[in-house]
Amino acid sequence: MAATMSNVEEIRNRVILGEFDVKNVHTTDFPGNYPGYDDTWHVQKFYKTFRIDLVDLDEDRLEFDMQGVDAAVANAFRRILLAEVPTMAVEKVFIYNNTSIIQDEVLAHRLGLIPIKADPRLFEYRNAGEESGEDEGSEIDTIKLQLKIKCVKNPRATKDSSDPRELYQNHVVYSWDMKWVPIGNQADVFADADIGPVNGDILIAKLRPGQELDIVMHCVKGIGKDHAKFSPVATASYRLLPQITLLERVEGEKAERLKRCFSRGVIDLEDIDGKKVAKVVNSRLDSCSREVLRHDDLKNLVKLGRVRDHFIFTVESTGVLPPDVLFTEAIKVLMAKCQRFLNELDSTDRKCQNQTMK
Repeated sequence: MAATMSNVEEIRNRVILGEFDVKNVHTTDFPGNYPGYDDTWHVQKFYKTFRIDLVDLDEDRLEFDMQGVDAAVANAFRRILLAEVPTMAVEKVFIYNNTSIIQDEVLAHRLGLIPIKADPRLFEYRNAGEESGEDEGSEIDTIKLQLKIKCVKNPRATKDSSDPRELYQNHVVYSWDMKWVPIGNQADVFADADIGPVNGDILIAKLRPGQELDIVMHCVKGIGKDHAKFSPVATASYRLLPQITLLERVEGEKAERLKRCFSRGVIDLEDIDGKKVAKVVNSRLDSCSREVLRHDDLKNLVKLGRVRDHFIFTVESTGVLPPDVLFTEAIKVLMAKCQRFLNELDSTDRKCQNQTMK
């Protein structure tokens, strides 16, 4: 047998952080691995154990707990958020005039990485054959933006001034200078939508009198797998829920040092019979640095672990879509992948049956 029955539950459910290694990192909950455990997958069992708890949600950031799934499923959501949820981004840059010191290629690259606030669910993917030349595309697959600006001297500037903000006008080009040019009936369809860069204060270039930019951009729908500019998240990550167990009562000076070994808010001191005694308050806040294991007199007083099937997810949106909508879209992408896989299995079964009949 792979392990004694006394520590089977720990092996199955906890990742243990040691001084020099990390134990129980491999998945063991598959059928037949441990006698007495039924590890076959059942949908009813999944309904009972799976849950999602919302922890924090604001305009650009989402934090939630996902429990009762394998790391492969959690990682699938992370990868889909990074690379397979579509967005709109600058794909074609037509530079009619650029007399700034920034090369055309560098300027086009900077423009392509600016997040564009437009709901990609309202647009279609553009066909590859239609992306050549200066074709404007259509109102269902393309957003057109224009950047036209020229730097001139400020006639009201004082003679002794040396500040460029007083000497020049339009000397700094920001993303708010990118203006939306509706195509077809877009002005009516997106009348209430504020299409344009997510953040208006992104620096694009600096100009001096006589220098100007005249640029037209075409934004299309794409996914991060093709180019990072289409990725809808600044970051999407997860970590396992930390678990800290005090094996003995820790008090006095040891308790003070124990508290300093963990992130703020993890360990607190309570007064019991006039002595300061350490207790675990919120292990969720711990960064799992294992600092406590560096102290010979403390490392045997505490046990560090992580809950194997409890994932703390953090999603930070670029602002293209709210983070909760992004996760909903990631679920739809995963469902479509599963359905495509099932369809392929059905197709393979039908082919095998037809060959058998022949």
